[in-house]
Amino acid sequence: MPFSLQFNYPIFSTSCSHQLKLHNSIRNQPFKFLCTSPQSEEAAKDSSGENGNGHVILVEKYRNGTSKRYIIDNDSEIKMFLEEHVPATTGSQHLEIPVTELSWLPKVIKDFVLPAGFPDTVTDDYLDYMLLQFPTNVTGWICHTLVTSSLLKAVGVGSFSGTSAAASAAASAAAIRWVSKDGIGAVGRFFIGGRFGNLFDDDPKQWRLYADFIGSAGSIFDLCTPLYPSYFLPLASLGNLAKAVARGLKDPSFRVIQNHFAIAGNLGDVAAKEEVWEVAAELVGLALGILALDTPGISKSYPTLALTWLSVRILHLWFRYQSLSVLQFNTINLKRARILVNSHVLHCTVPGIDECNRMESILLWQRFLRPRIIFEVSLEDMLDRGKYKSMQIKQLLNLYKEEKYFLVVNQQKPRDFEVFVSFKEGATSLSVLRSVWQTYWLYQNWGWSDNIFDRLEQSLVELKHRFPDLLQQLIEAGWDTNNLSLKVPKEMSIEELPAL
Repeated sequence: MPFSLQFNYPIFSTSCSHQLKLHNSIRNQPFKFLCTSPQSEEAAKDSSGENGNGHVILVEKYRNGTSKRYIIDNDSEIKMFLEEHVPATTGSQHLEIPVTELSWLPKVIKDFVLPAGFPDTVTDDYLDYMLLQFPTNVTGWICHTLVTSSLLKAVGVGSFSGTSAAASAAASAAAIRWVSKDGIGAVGRFFIGGRFGNLFDDDPKQWRLYADFIGSAGSIFDLCTPLYPSYFLPLASLGNLAKAVARGLKDPSFRVIQNHFAIAGNLGDVAAKEEVWEVAAELVGLALGILALDTPGISKSYPTLALTWLSVRILHLWFRYQSLSVLQFNTINLKRARILVNSHVLHCTVPGIDECNRMESILLWQRFLRPRIIFEVSLEDMLDRGKYKSMQIKQLLNLYKEEKYFLVVNQQKPRDFEVFVSFKEGATSLSVLRSVWQTYWLYQNWGWSDNIFDRLEQSLVELKHRFPDLLQQLIEAGWDTNNLSLKVPKEMSIEELPAL
């Protein structure tokens, strides 16, 4: 049965049935909010004033089916409708979520097991291949389990003949524990691939280095097993889990790096030759490791063994960092975009590919870079933290009418410059780059005026005049401007409706 609740006074937090929520981020603001149930969407539209004294200016759409409608009336007061939509079994969904394939599969599982944007981002044979690969890998791991039991019996943990039932049971139990250790480790790869699969294209150097740090932590658990033999299984399992997570980060990252090398479409040849280098290094490393173990000082002293491992591991991480530092990507991700844009804002020039890649920080996370840019911020958070009043909203919308995004400065943190960015429907990677340029101009010119709208307006004027020069310089420097590694966030988009 349709219903509605309307508040004409400041509110803190409330909730409605049908899983409707009002966020507590807009506190003590004279905005009006209206909650609607899934069955009362049309009633909400009527009561919002679309047919009366107000109209919808923006609609925020989320991947989970929720949407927010922002309505402004003749008194410049804003109302927000929070709507929960029941996912339809037919027809299109918000943000172009595909429903033509695997429509019976819950969306959360789709996002976990399939590439982002499926099926538009992969070839037509992808799904058939993966469906057949699954039983292929299942049978392979069954064989691995059986072979592991044979290997353990071959080294003295039971045998197929001449042993008692208790000895055979103990041998089988040992094999199960050993295989379970591998299974616990596989959980790490499963989680990394499903949850973070969209990160590796943007910054493969960072994630490849992080993989080695996590793998080193896993080796520490293995190194501790002689000290606590009674805890062998949990220690070895934790070690396998950490190393599996490391492998989950390493493999996709290095595939991106291999693709960077293969400029002639020879990815298979590049991968094969990389295998040759890796096997050669493995043989040399195993030989040196055997020589080290044959040294009495190492083989008979655990502290010496641990110290030797630590020294070699530190050397290994240093070599890894150096090898990643020499990579010269001509694509523009967010880290390199920051370097290029900052140089252009300050000096009207952009660094070349070699220089920019040397300046890029491999270890530092995006969230720790300054100025801080937070993407996918709802309009209500922008208004709350930006300290905007209702009558200023029209002015804000008018400022960004020619852009595919909204950008405001968080005025609650005057000492720590921070901007919020949300993208409109139809935004592209170029829109992300434009928002970064505007951010750095504001960051470098923040104190010239006390009027926030004067600053935003001037930054957009500078963006309009100087951004074409940035693109031209990027092309002349050899940067690939046709394939920017600047992804538009897809969890939320804003549909801007024309004013009545």
